[in-house]
Amino acid sequence: MRRPTWPSLCMVGTRQGASVAVYGLVVAALVLAACAAVAEEPIATFSIVGYDPETGDLGVAVQSRFFAVGAVVPWAKANVGAIASQAYGNTTFGPRGLALLEEGVGVEAVLAELLADDPDRQRRQVGIVNAQGGAAAFTGQECMDWAGHVTGEDFTAQGNILVGEETVAAMAKAFRETEDILGERLMRAIEEGQVAGGDSRGVQSAAILIVREGGGYGGYNDVYCDLRVDDHEDPIGELRRIFNMWKGEALIYEGYRLTEEEKWEKAFDVGLRAVAMDPDKGEPRYHLGCYYSKAGMREEALSELRKAVELEPDLAPRAKLDPDFEPLYEDEEFLEITGE
Repeated sequence: MRRPTWPSLCMVGTRQGASVAVYGLVVAALVLAACAAVAEEPIATFSIVGYDPETGDLGVAVQSRFFAVGAVVPWAKANVGAIASQAYGNTTFGPRGLALLEEGVGVEAVLAELLADDPDRQRRQVGIVNAQGGAAAFTGQECMDWAGHVTGEDFTAQGNILVGEETVAAMAKAFRETEDILGERLMRAIEEGQVAGGDSRGVQSAAILIVREGGGYGGYNDVYCDLRVDDHEDPIGELRRIFNMWKGEALIYEGYRLTEEEKWEKAFDVGLRAVAMDPDKGEPRYHLGCYYSKAGMREEALSELRKAVELEPDLAPRAKLDPDFEPLYEDEEFLEITGE
């Protein structure tokens, strides 16, 4: 394959070494110029930062006409707070702000300290929520229109280079009115923000980050949910698709957490919601059967297990070894369902 050439460089020098040297300098200059251009590009974005007082979850959902926005805007630390830094985003605001929140500094004071020594503060947009549900936000006067924010109990919604303020108003309304886990409230907020107008430049990337103490895989870290769509023609739609995959699993594990606390009715409700998300799959019904069995509800446990095995026969041998079904090991109906 013929390699592309740089015509302007072909006559730079008669010696090979000189040509290579000049080529290298030009490439370096181009790379630096590109980096500078990216650094100066505003993160035209709308985001919501939220807290769930029931579970202690903290998180951020964000959408932007900006590549890989999830790598720049959202920051969160379990039992501490969550921060979105956007517009001409200052990525030091995340770790610095979380460190201040962890020291017990209030959200308004954290915001003031972050902005105090920043010469570009009027180009910044920041939203902060702490682990007590306190919220604060700032939109600099030099952020590009439309730019603004709405704060409320347990959340702050903000955006810049938007079609209009209806975007942040729609996010706030969706967060307040959605009765579900924090992730769903955040997702609904950015979905409604997009419906209301969203980023005036279009769409490119979206992300959702949620932290919970011990919420990561195996309980080894606090990253409960970390999903990113870096470049897509419908980033919110794609984020919704993979979020629903995550949510189904999250509801199942939430159900087990609730059974450990003997919050049976809440566990059953969560289990039924997981089933509703995938009614043609046996796995969610299997786990709902486990919740009922742990609660000593024989008929309900066997009913769900039967439906689960009918949908996925491979679940039958698993049930025989599952300690959650131990109270039913000698039950005739259980033995019939599992193939004994």
